[in-house]
Amino acid sequence: MIGLGLLGGSAALAVLRSFPRAKVVGYTHRAATRRKARQLAVATEVVDDMVRSVSQAQLVILATPIRTFDGIFCEIADALPAGCIVTDVGSTKVLPHRWAAKRLPKTVHYVGSHPIAGSEQRGVEFCRDDLFEQEACILTTTKTSNRAAVQMLKEFWVKLGCSVTVMKPAEHDRIFANVSHLPHVTAAALTNANNDRELRFAGKGFMDTSRVASGPANIWTDILLTNPDNVTKGIDRITAELSKLREAIKGEKKEQIEKLLEKARCKRAKLISYKMRKKELT
Repeated sequence: MIGLGLLGGSAALAVLRSFPRAKVVGYTHRAATRRKARQLAVATEVVDDMVRSVSQAQLVILATPIRTFDGIFCEIADALPAGCIVTDVGSTKVLPHRWAAKRLPKTVHYVGSHPIAGSEQRGVEFCRDDLFEQEACILTTTKTSNRAAVQMLKEFWVKLGCSVTVMKPAEHDRIFANVSHLPHVTAAALTNANNDRELRFAGKGFMDTSRVASGPANIWTDILLTNPDNVTKGIDRITAELSKLREAIKGEKKEQIEKLLEKARCKRAKLISYKMRKKELT
């Protein structure tokens, strides 16, 4: 496990719970995180040498900011055993697939993973072994992906509690720009549009709407910079929808305002119903 923050630490704990005979070696470059990880028994072994951490691995999971992946692939490439599977828990996939194809040896199999789990919290102290239970996980593959590696990863994430869907990297990045990356940008903009004094009066609605703006800025910067075309197109769509509302409100067009708000209410109700059926909401 390379990276022992919320996702990496939780994945390590989930593996220890779900695969009792597995050995989990965790790496992080921060001494303070290593100390906490050892105290919390997050992994079988916590080390300060990335190359050593992967030298006997059957599965390597990257749980670091996305733009570190290229350098990590370079650093670990020669140490990876033949047949090893490399994956990650990042929120964008086109660039990681491209970097893996360039940097990793042909004897190693890369498949992208994106477990749709986590929170605005960060740090190993927030990790838990049930983080992935009843959550979705997306696997991303290309025409050269090793089928056995894909099947192994499917079984791995199912064992950790996920339902798994497989798609292409470009499809993944387009979809998650809209349903994950754009909400973060919107929440950040909403929060920044208010001053500190005004925010003291915020109620539960504002707190719910702006929650994801509490996510780590460095991680979200990497996400946005590795999916810029899709995110900026999404911002254009949001801007267009806001413009519709702005013009309707400014023109005191009651029916148009109600129509736009009702459209959103109905779409969200349909979404909630779907998520309830899928047992993704309780």
